[in-house]
Amino acid sequence: MIKSYNPSSNPNMGRPVVDERIVDFMRIRQSPMTGHLQLLEAFAHEHNIPIIPQETAVYFRLLLQMLQPQSILEIGTAIGFSALLMADVVPTAKITTIERNPEMLQLAKQNFARYDAQQQITLLEGDAMALLGKLTATYDLVFMDSAKSKYVVFLPEVLRRLPLGGLVVIDDVFQGGDITLDLADVKRGQRAIYKGLHKLFDQTLNHQDLTASLLPLGDGLLVLRKNKENVDL
Repeated sequence: MIKSYNPSSNPNMGRPVVDERIVDFMRIRQSPMTGHLQLLEAFAHEHNIPIIPQETAVYFRLLLQMLQPQSILEIGTAIGFSALLMADVVPTAKITTIERNPEMLQLAKQNFARYDAQQQITLLEGDAMALLGKLTATYDLVFMDSAKSKYVVFLPEVLRRLPLGGLVVIDDVFQGGDITLDLADVKRGQRAIYKGLHKLFDQTLNHQDLTASLLPLGDGLLVLRKNKENVDL
């Protein structure tokens, strides 16, 4: 029994921001997960654990195949699905992933021990902000899929560890469409996320030193390319 998540823990997981007919079409017609990734996907769905949906995973495969990043940072491991997907697509990549939830850490460790055959993945335990300040490596690609209200806090540290031309992919930025509402119409428990995401948009979407694109996949992706060595937010 997974204690961290229950059917009401992630209210936006079942609220696609694209017409449901199109979402169903994408999920039926595009290649499904196979092998251990299929097993992990089924486990996550059974226990209401948030992982990237199938249409986002398919996009990730294409993006990773094009970029062939050799050093990847992930913030928000959960059960390790995305990290193992990245390892599967780019077998030469080294992946560092950060998680602080004890229950997710235990599951991720088990999954990495079983499925990370080439030992590509390094799991760091603890608060992302504290750990980001201690990292010395640079990363070709950073995937952020953690506390949504903290994205804007993490981003300056992330950009410092990104080379010129590096990408940041940020998940769940539409919040089931709530991001389009007035603050007064957002549930009180979701307002910190709403404010954090709007601050993130304000700082990135028209930044002269970033190329930004919003993609309606899953609950929304924000993709950023670093176009200058030092980016001030």
